[in-house]
Amino acid sequence: MNDNDLYGLDTLNVGESGLVCQLPDDTDKRHRLMSLGLINGTLITAINVGPLGDPKAYFFRGAVIALRQSDAKNILIKPHNTYDRTNERWDKLEQNSQH
Repeated sequence: MNDNDLYGLDTLNVGESGLVCQLPDDTDKRHRLMSLGLINGTLITAINVGPLGDPKAYFFRGAVIALRQSDAKNILIKPHNTYDRTNERWDKLEQNSQH
């Protein structure tokens, strides 16, 4: 994945994250997602997949939701590497504990 391109949310593998850039055009689905707190700029992570590959569970803003692949593909994201951010936080904690 290239950081400058937009991808459907359905393309995230478990453990991967992205920043929401565009919600579906369908007004009802857009409003439903927004009411759950899924808005542009939200960090979202794929955390689990159903036994047959659909639906997929996503974590954002302290909540977990399951979305069908057909719905997730209409939510456009930019890839986001949370692993690096986690390591930075861990490094800071280690540095602070050594003082």
